[in-house]
Amino acid sequence: MGIFDKLFGKNESVKKEKPKTFNQEIEKTSEMLDETMFWDIVDLSVKNTKNIDAQERFLVKEIEKLTPKQMIGFRLRTDKLLYDTYNSEMWCSGYIMNGGCSDDGFEYFRNWLISRGKDVYYKAKTNPDSLISEFVEGEDYYEFESFWYVALTAFENKTGKELYDYIADDFKTNEGNYPNFEFTWKEEKPETMKAICPKLFDKMWN
Repeated sequence: MGIFDKLFGKNESVKKEKPKTFNQEIEKTSEMLDETMFWDIVDLSVKNTKNIDAQERFLVKEIEKLTPKQMIGFRLRTDKLLYDTYNSEMWCSGYIMNGGCSDDGFEYFRNWLISRGKDVYYKAKTNPDSLISEFVEGEDYYEFESFWYVALTAFENKTGKELYDYIADDFKTNEGNYPNFEFTWKEEKPETMKAICPKLFDKMWN
């Protein structure tokens, strides 16, 4: 066989690879991805990239290596981590770091928080003021909206299907079920914000 025959054969195999991979039935699930596996992927993305765009591409490629059920589980684990940080104190840190923080902005801020890795996430969950360690001179926004969608993109790339269609109804720790809470701070009373995040306030609040 000549070189063109070999190249042609190689191209044919690439074209057939995708439909061969996931012809099997995909079932709905409410099972989150193993947390260690989840954080291994996120931490790897932090170590191997230098900006959000590169991190997004890296994450999609890593998630594509998972099974369809695990891809769904990655999204569910993300939603649970977002759920667990939906509170007044975390909102205060996002408000200070971004110079304001709407409902949507708070989602994007917490996605950014998760994207920074396990250690950063859990330290901030205990003490949002610890995010002073993530301050970058000249950085205007600490948001990562597309982190929320990396599993959806990977799932569609691999299966040709919409991930949302395979989330079971009994999964409840998600955006639609966030708890109600009372704000413990007010922008018009800066001292209440400083009481929660003194280091962030002193460094970032104008």
